[in-house]
Amino acid sequence: MPTEKIDLDFGQVTIHENILIAKLNEGVLFDVENNKKLLALGKQFFRDKNYGYISHRVNSYAVDPMVYFESANTQNLKAIAVVSENEMTRRNADQVERKFYKGSNSFEVFQTLEEAVQWIKTKI
Repeated sequence: MPTEKIDLDFGQVTIHENILIAKLNEGVLFDVENNKKLLALGKQFFRDKNYGYISHRVNSYAVDPMVYFESANTQNLKAIAVVSENEMTRRNADQVERKFYKGSNSFEVFQTLEEAVQWIKTKI
């Protein structure tokens, strides 16, 4: 059950007990500046508590893989999941984006939001 929904200029974020779920707008370039806004929300809502991030990709948009360097260095961000029904989007996240995520924390790709939520819960 979401605790809060936040509209940003590049999409909508839903804050759950220990999960931040983002649905970004069609055509957005998700870059380092946008990622800093998401990480700031994580810091604001979760403080020092461990949490996970789910990129729920219902729209088509581009991701600057540089975002993963800063995310990998966020101590209490323990897991990142990408969710998409689109096979090509999942394959790109798995084969390309994953290579840029160099943190000790986990990165996985899923077809459904429910699978991602269950996986995140095992990581935090």
